[in-house]
Order: sequence, then structure tokens, then C-alpha cells
Amino acid sequence: MPTLLAIESSCDETAVSIVRGETGRATEVLASEVSSQIELHRVHGGVVPELASRNHSLRLRPLVEQALEHAELKVSDLDAFAATIGPGLASSLLIGSTAAKAMACATGKPFIAINHLEGHLLSPFVGETRVPPHLALIISGGHTLLLNVEGPGRYEKLGGTRDDAAGEAYDKVGKMLGLPYPGGPEIEKTAHEGDPTAFAFPRSMLHDPHDDFSFSGLKTAVLYTLQDLGDPAEVLMDRKKVADLSASFQQAVIEILVGKTLRAARRGGHRLVALSGGVSLNQTLRKAFEAAGSRHGVRIAFAPPALCTDNAAMIAFAGLLRHLSGEVSRLDGDIDPNLRLA
Repeated sequence: MPTLLAIESSCDETAVSIVRGETGRATEVLASEVSSQIELHRVHGGVVPELASRNHSLRLRPLVEQALEHAELKVSDLDAFAATIGPGLASSLLIGSTAAKAMACATGKPFIAINHLEGHLLSPFVGETRVPPHLALIISGGHTLLLNVEGPGRYEKLGGTRDDAAGEAYDKVGKMLGLPYPGGPEIEKTAHEGDPTAFAFPRSMLHDPHDDFSFSGLKTAVLYTLQDLGDPAEVLMDRKKVADLSASFQQAVIEILVGKTLRAARRGGHRLVALSGGVSLNQTLRKAFEAAGSRHGVRIAFAPPALCTDNAAMIAFAGLLRHLSGEVSRLDGDIDPNLRLA
């Protein structure tokens, strides 16, 4: 069976994966290695591109060697190579894509360029025999995207964020509330102690007829509310207030995502909705989607937790599907930091 190695380096995670599979059979993940840079960037309150690319350069070769060792393979055993070419940080994308192209060139094997968002979109189906038609919601730090999926490579964009993505809003609000970076997991943890009805934050575009999203107004509403509560330094010392702000903000995000997604599913006649991206790790969000899906007769599929944040297994799976269909990318093709999916 064809075996493929993929590299993901679009932002601050260096990742390498090796998968094996063929048409009509479940894909086997032979190795999936991730080196996180969260601690490195936490002190800066966000990702510093120069630091990210420098650490990709340091960590990539050991990760490739580690993945090959775990899969009990040599580079010459591989049938194809893939890498993320966008969207993402240009300096980071170049590290992974150049390395994958170099291995493809050295071995005379095909190279497949992969859209990072396609990796997320397909991640709920890694290990399955096929990607069925469904409605997909990608929710990550940089993207909130709703798509009609007919099958691999056949995507129709229904809506996306007009400003801040959901994950970006989580990070920015987390910073406002004095929580560590990244803000998403910290807000979720803090929200467990709060009242989601304590503050009436806006549900932007929830009832608009289109499928676009907006979280900038919600983020601004949290900022103004924080200012109205008094001295921000004193407010942030009040654990209950921070918990209530976190829970109320999170509830607004969840209601927007669930409401707009399920409405789109009903309108399109979908019986399957698949969620992917880092924000889909949020357990409160998952429970809300499962409850709404149950009410409306819609099955909700999630990517496994290890495949929600940036990883190379999802890139390898997308690459393998394209390899099996006979697709090959040019070695002189460029990265695209603003690459679109549909």
C-alpha cells in the first residue's frame, strides 16, 4: 500500500506524520509527531514569526527521524511526500514545504502541496474508508469557515468570518481577562466556575439570513463591559467576575456557532455535520452541538482531540487522498500565506 510522509509547519507547531492506505480501505497512521512551541511564545502573549520559523528549522529533522523510527521505515520506503503550503506564516510554511520537496526530489517520488484548511476539514475522517458528503465547520485560531462538502476536493464555501475568527476572539478576550496564552483553553477552564447568563453579550449575525460570522463586536463588548465594571486591575483580581465574563463570552460564541451551523444544515438537508480545528476541542461547545444535533436529527462528527490542533496526520491524510487520485504538485510551486480553500 502507498505510504506517505507529511510535514505541517504553518504556524507554531512542527509536525511530521506517516500514513499508509489505499482506496476503499481505512488509512493507517504509522507515526504522528508534534513539537509544540506554546511555552516559547506564551511569554510574548502570541506567536512571534521569527521565533517560530527558527524553531521549525531546529526541530524538523529530529521529528522526521523520530517518525521514521516509529514507523520502522526508511526514507527510501516512502512513496510520496506532502507539506502544508498555506495558509499560514510565510517564514514557517517555507521550512516544512522546502524539506518535503527536498526529500521528494532526492528520492524521485511525488510531492503533494496541501491546504492547511483542507487538512482540518478532513481530520474527522482520518482512519475511515471514505469522506461522505456533509456540512463542515472549521473553527480555529485564524479561521471560522462553513462549507458544503461533496467529497475530497469538492468544497463549496457557504460562509466565513468577516473579521475575527472564533479562536482569535478567544485569545484576545483571554488576554483582556489576564489569562495565559493561548486564551481558548484558559477561558474554557475559567468559565466552568462562572455564570453564562451574568452578562448579556451580543450574538452577532445569529439571525441574519447569510452564513457569515462576526466576533469582533462580541470581543469589543467584553472590553467595554470590563471597563464599565471599574478599575480593570481590580476587576481582574475578582475571580468570580473573570469567571462570569469568561462564561458569558463563551456562551455567546457557542450560540452563534451552533445556531448558524444547524440552520445551514437544515437548509441544505444535511444529516451529518463535521467539526474541526482547535476550538472544536472545547467540551462545552461539543456538548452544545451534540444536543442541538440530537434535537434536529443531525449527526455531529468531531476530529479526535489529537487531530484538532495543528498536526501532520491530517495533512498526510489529505495528501494520501490526493496521491491516490493521481495528483502531483510542482516542485517549483510556491507557498501561499493567504491560500483559500473554496
